[in-house]
Amino acid sequence: MTYSWTPLHAQIHKTIRHRNLLQKNQSILIAVSGGQDSLCLAQLMIDLRSRWNWQLAIAHCDHRWRSDSQENAHHVATLAEKWDLPFHLRVADSTLESEAAAREWRYAQLRSIEGFSSIATGHTASDRAETLLFNLIRGSGADGLRSLNWTRSLSPTQTLVRPLLELTRAQTGEFCRDRNLQIWEDSTNSDLTYSRNRIRQELIPYLKTYNPQVEQHLSQTIELLSADVDYLEGAASELYEQANSSNGLDRRILKQAAIALQRRVIRQFLARSLNFSPNFEQVEKCVALITAPNRSRTDPFVGTTIAEVAGDFIQLRSL
Repeated sequence: MTYSWTPLHAQIHKTIRHRNLLQKNQSILIAVSGGQDSLCLAQLMIDLRSRWNWQLAIAHCDHRWRSDSQENAHHVATLAEKWDLPFHLRVADSTLESEAAAREWRYAQLRSIEGFSSIATGHTASDRAETLLFNLIRGSGADGLRSLNWTRSLSPTQTLVRPLLELTRAQTGEFCRDRNLQIWEDSTNSDLTYSRNRIRQELIPYLKTYNPQVEQHLSQTIELLSADVDYLEGAASELYEQANSSNGLDRRILKQAAIALQRRVIRQFLARSLNFSPNFEQVEKCVALITAPNRSRTDPFVGTTIAEVAGDFIQLRSL
C-alpha cells in the first residue's frame, strides 16, 4: 500500500537515526495495545520499514483486566493480519493486582518472545509529562523525574525503544484519523480512581490553560534532568570508589564533596551493601553521619542493620 510521506514520518525517521535508537536490518517486535499511540507507532514503522530493511512483528499482552480484553486481542490480531506481520499473543494466567505488577509482567512477556533485538513501545511526550507529574507529586528526586527514557535494557540481548517520545497524544490521534486506523478504546482510561487518569484528564488540561505546550515542555525537562542525573551519578560513582574501603565510607573524603554527591554516594553505599532502595529519610539520616560525633548511629535500615560512625568512617553493623 502506498502512503504519503508526511512531516511526522520525516521526524520519526530523523529521531531514530539521530538518537541511534534502531539499526538497519533489525528484527523488531512492536508492542501494540490497540490504542492510538501503539497503532501510530506500528503504522509509522511499517511505513519506514523499506528504508531500514526491518523485519517487524506485532505483540499484544492481555492482562485480563477488562471484560472485553479477548475482543481487544482479536482486534490487534486482525490488524497484524491486515499488515501481513507475525503476531504474538501473551495472556495473563491470573488477574494482576496493580499497574506496576502489570508493567513488570508485560515486560517479562515481551522478553520471552525470541528472535527480536529491539522491542518498540508507543510511549509519547504526553506519557512522559504525566509520569513526571505523578512522580513529582510523590516527592521523587531528579532520578525519579527522568523516567521513560528513549531506551531501556530488558536483557543482555534485548533493548526497549520508545521512538515516539517527541510526539504528543494529540499528534498520534490525528495520525490515526488520517490513516483510518481503528483505535480500540480502553475503558479503564476513563476510570478516575486511577491517579494517572486524573492527571491525564484533569491536571494536564488545567496546566494547558497556563501553557498550551506543557506536555512538550515537561518532556524537555526530562531530557535536561536525564543529562544532569547521568553526570552526577557518574561523579558519585567515582567518589564512592575513593571513599569506600573495608573500614566503611571515609568521612574525610565525603566532607569535601557537595551535598548532591554526598547523597548519591550514601544511596549507592546502602543500595550495594544492603541490596535495597533507600528512601529520602534513610539517605538523609546516613548523610548526617558524615559530620556527626563518634558513635552516632541511625535507626535500622533492613532488619537490625544500622549505620554508625566509627572514627573517620561510616560503617554498617547489626544491633
